[in-house]
Amino acid sequence: MAQTAQTDVTTPTPSRALYVALELSRDSWKLGFTTSRTQKARIRDVKARDLAGFLAEVQAAKVRFGLPEDAPVKTVYEAGRDGFWIHRFLEGNGIENVIVDPASIEVNRHSRRAKTDRLDVQKLAELLVRHSDGERCLRVVRVPPADAEDERLLPRQIWTLKRKRTQATNQIRAALFLHGVNLDPRKGDFLKELKRARQWDGSRLPAELLGVVKTHWKLYVLLVRQIKTLELRQRQALREARRGSPEATDAQRKAALLSELRGVGDVGGYVLATEFFGWREFNNRKEVGALAGLTGTPHQSGGPAREQGISKAGNPRIRRLMVELAWLWLRWQPNSRTTRWFHEHVGKAGSRGKRKAIVAVARKLLVEFWHFVEHGVVPAGAVLKADEAKAKSAA
Repeated sequence: MAQTAQTDVTTPTPSRALYVALELSRDSWKLGFTTSRTQKARIRDVKARDLAGFLAEVQAAKVRFGLPEDAPVKTVYEAGRDGFWIHRFLEGNGIENVIVDPASIEVNRHSRRAKTDRLDVQKLAELLVRHSDGERCLRVVRVPPADAEDERLLPRQIWTLKRKRTQATNQIRAALFLHGVNLDPRKGDFLKELKRARQWDGSRLPAELLGVVKTHWKLYVLLVRQIKTLELRQRQALREARRGSPEATDAQRKAALLSELRGVGDVGGYVLATEFFGWREFNNRKEVGALAGLTGTPHQSGGPAREQGISKAGNPRIRRLMVELAWLWLRWQPNSRTTRWFHEHVGKAGSRGKRKAIVAVARKLLVEFWHFVEHGVVPAGAVLKADEAKAKSAA
């Protein structure tokens, strides 16, 4: 009787990996090395930004744990002021890295808990192993491309300068108000008005006060000039994108597309594109709302249930902008489906009810903007600026 030859096929055992948790600080980096979730991490310190020293510690850890030289290395660190350059360095050296949201790391719920860098790196190393095993225990941060990261600096800088301009304006008005003078540096010829200004008793303003006000005024003028320069660059980029320039980026094209909607200006469209739609990919509307922190957070324990409001766990710039755009949308898009929904649900509610409902409008609008820039679906009942111009010219 013939015997059937059998081939011994063995499944290759996956090679052990080295897991490294990084606790970053200004002067030093604390590294935690482990190979399994049950193994206590080996703690080492290197000088901050000492990349060669870090790689040397990784090789030393492989020798210590008996791993081959080509064993895979997986690292993790918390998102913070160090940004993404460390991630790019690790990826460039063949190391698989994840950046996690610090707020997503589980902590002990006792009223008092010990917290040190050593304990933090131990916990982070354990969570990295669990995450690599497929457990959903960490919230991973998406790393933007280097070009997209640089592109979003322009609207952020404009926003920062506007805050400083408001601060300078308030300082000028507050200093003058202490002497009974109410002057707004944004209106008229401020220096002439300041020269003619008098105190409550008709006397001239003190010399030191004038020096302080003029110092703030010089800063205010500089900020206005800088803001105009940056806004001109932003408008020029959108103008080139509308013309179909091949040098325009995807974010600039999407910003130009969003600004075609009535109620959405160049500033709003540019921020939405660079911060949100320019490089990110969304699978559904829930992801869109969650990334902006506009989703609800229910609280239920047994019978009682209540809503705690929106999560506020996403991009604060987008969340703040969308609330502003929601109010503008109600004014400039009165026939849109979202506007009609707002009036039907609010009715004669007071200001508190309207403020709560406007958050829902902001979430709905953000989803509609996503469909508009990604799938070309115009929000139901919305009017484009081009269609409005055609209607006016025909009339």
